[in-house]
Amino acid sequence: MSYWKWFVVGLIIAFSIAHQVNVRKQKIYGIDTTIAVQEENNPFFTANTSLVFNWGGTSDKVQMISTTLKSRSHNELVVDRLGFYIDYFKQTKYFLQDVYGEVPFEVVIDKSKDQLYEQFVRVKMLSNDTYQITIPFQASNAGVIRYKDNTKSVVPVPNAEFKRTFKIGQEVNLPFLHWKLNLSKDPSKNFGEEILIRFNSFDNTVSSLKGVRVDVDERAGSILRLSMEGTNKSRMVAYLNATVDVLIKRQLESKNQFAENTINFIDETLVKMEEQLKDSGDDLKTFSKSNNILDIEEGGVTYKSQLIDYDKQKDEVERKIAYLNLLKNYLKNSVDFSKLPAPTVAGIEEPNITGNVSKLIDLSIQRSQLAYSIKGDVYYERIDNEIQSVKKVLLENGNSLRIALEYDLRLVNQKIQKVEGEISTLPENKQEWLKLSRKYNLSDNIYNTFLQKRSEASIVKAANLSDIKFIDPAKDVGGGLLGPKTGVNYVLAFFMGLLIPLVLVFFIFFISNSIQNIEDISSLTQLPLIGIVGVKHSETNLSVFERPKSALSESFRAIRSSLQFLYKKQSIEGTKTLMLTSSVSGEGKTFCSINIATVFALSEKKTIILGLDLRKPKIFDDFNIQNDIGAVNYLIGQKTLDEVIQHTHIPYLDVITSGPIPPNPSELILGDSMKEMIARLKEDYDYIILDTPPVGLVSDALELAQFCDVTLYIVRQNFTKKEMLTLLNNRTKRGELNNVSIIFNGYENKAKYGVGYGYGYGYGYSYGYGYGSGYHEDDEPNGFFAKWKYRLLKRFKS
Repeated sequence: MSYWKWFVVGLIIAFSIAHQVNVRKQKIYGIDTTIAVQEENNPFFTANTSLVFNWGGTSDKVQMISTTLKSRSHNELVVDRLGFYIDYFKQTKYFLQDVYGEVPFEVVIDKSKDQLYEQFVRVKMLSNDTYQITIPFQASNAGVIRYKDNTKSVVPVPNAEFKRTFKIGQEVNLPFLHWKLNLSKDPSKNFGEEILIRFNSFDNTVSSLKGVRVDVDERAGSILRLSMEGTNKSRMVAYLNATVDVLIKRQLESKNQFAENTINFIDETLVKMEEQLKDSGDDLKTFSKSNNILDIEEGGVTYKSQLIDYDKQKDEVERKIAYLNLLKNYLKNSVDFSKLPAPTVAGIEEPNITGNVSKLIDLSIQRSQLAYSIKGDVYYERIDNEIQSVKKVLLENGNSLRIALEYDLRLVNQKIQKVEGEISTLPENKQEWLKLSRKYNLSDNIYNTFLQKRSEASIVKAANLSDIKFIDPAKDVGGGLLGPKTGVNYVLAFFMGLLIPLVLVFFIFFISNSIQNIEDISSLTQLPLIGIVGVKHSETNLSVFERPKSALSESFRAIRSSLQFLYKKQSIEGTKTLMLTSSVSGEGKTFCSINIATVFALSEKKTIILGLDLRKPKIFDDFNIQNDIGAVNYLIGQKTLDEVIQHTHIPYLDVITSGPIPPNPSELILGDSMKEMIARLKEDYDYIILDTPPVGLVSDALELAQFCDVTLYIVRQNFTKKEMLTLLNNRTKRGELNNVSIIFNGYENKAKYGVGYGYGYGYGYSYGYGYGSGYHEDDEPNGFFAKWKYRLLKRFKS
């Protein structure tokens, strides 16, 4: 949590990115429509026409319609009908907005001529009857497309910006553009607004619109819900309604195929029958002119009536047998059964045959319609298997019926032969009249029968209804917003804004080999922690003297109390010596030496700081004294002890600086002069503080350990390496350092305790603004955020 600023910055960046993503994304809407698939039986083909679909249940027809809606052939018809290969855009701050249905005009193109391909044509309404087009050509050639056959080519264009004004409704005929603009509403609100028009690939447009979602209602398998997602609701409403309209039209055409096949078959038959009827009528007229019909008819009427009845029966049977023979040849030799006439045209009412013929026609139409929508042979194999099964059943049913019909035909022929035998006894002129009238009456009867069948087929075709009906046409009723999910993006930004800094912090801690907290110290060494020192906020190292009531000063007073306890525990009387060392330079050894010495001096104890870091002296700057002479001068015998002792502006506190840097610092420390200096200082001072070099770099501190009662080892947060504590453990085990305690320097945990909290009791923990008020002089922290918080809280308290 001490890295809280990282999290604040991370959240700010994440929310900024989320906001930019949200404002740059177009709104996505959802539009849907609902249709019902209900079987409308054709009475001309009897109630057994369809044996596949049952109202209210899942069926092959529902699946067929669902597949058709996604087929390429179907969507090509819809796109061509709506002209959706033409885009209408308006440039917004962040994106191109689809404005189909919002512009005050519509483009009508000549599909047989070239249109500019995939390049924006800028249209600006100038008045109620004029508009301007602008095309920024950047080459001498431009691509064009002809939608009649979807061919693409290249035409020469001016290598400059093309700009021209035209009238509304005027035919525009340019090498690269052939259209006219028709107004669809009042254009006054759009004067001066630039609309971008683009002609796209027909095939690509179809591919992009094939993704209409079709869902079957779980509670009613015959209810289909069609839905689309996109940025323009008007475009989706138009497309969904058009795709259903086209589907209804195609389904009705498919359903009328039965009647059309029958009508075509009857029309072909009627042409032949008209010729036969005319010939027989002419023969009968010729005979009547040369004979007395009244005398001839007498005695032959009974035979004529019998023959007409028998001939009708014979014709009906023969027509049925002829249809069965036609059906047999068709099934064996053809692969397209969509042109089969209905069995009822021949008078066959057998349910198995009529139902299977209609089913065979329907399967054949399905197979042809799926040519552009099915990939792979699995679905084709299923339909082919069904077709083969129906063909097999039809052939068996046809053979059975043919046998029965042939038997009936023999019976009728026998009756006709009997009557013809009786007629042969009549006079020759009566036999001729019966022959001619019999032929005419038979042709007339057959002709009238086919006329009646044709009339029935026409009536049924006109009365046919589509099996597909709108329940809820697509309509923009407001709402329907699906995205972008701005709330989700902000939630994601919140978690990412926390997660990324958290990962970075964990990574830093994972790769960091520095001491971070008290737990790190306790896990690496058994040496006692005598105190914790926070971050100084003063410009010099004299923090205790300059701000004696600060929390930082209290932390050093706590260390003083702990040291007195250690001295008492060791039964040390008189002058107490203290050595401060560390692992490497920069851990705050000199800072701690000065302030520990200051708290002893403020308690009116004569204290002296002995600067023995002979290689890198520092201790003189904070007291505004010179380092011209010091311990080195005494150790080499140049100066007396009184000459190297320098008094500071802090009462009871003196300093011996290190002096000039010697060539042999270790040898000077090992000499007898060092023992004499320590002994002399013990005579005059209560506390002797030894500021020594880092024990991790040189061995000077080890040589000085013999003169000290207590050794303080400085560990700095986020600076001292963990392996240095391992080195310290080894030195204490070998007895190179004795009575060692640790000071944790530079520690801050702002997130937990608040800015400005200090240390005072126990390990030096003090209190923040609320609990420590009145006991400590508050330190104004560094950093913009920390200072702002400090000043705000301070003002609040006052």
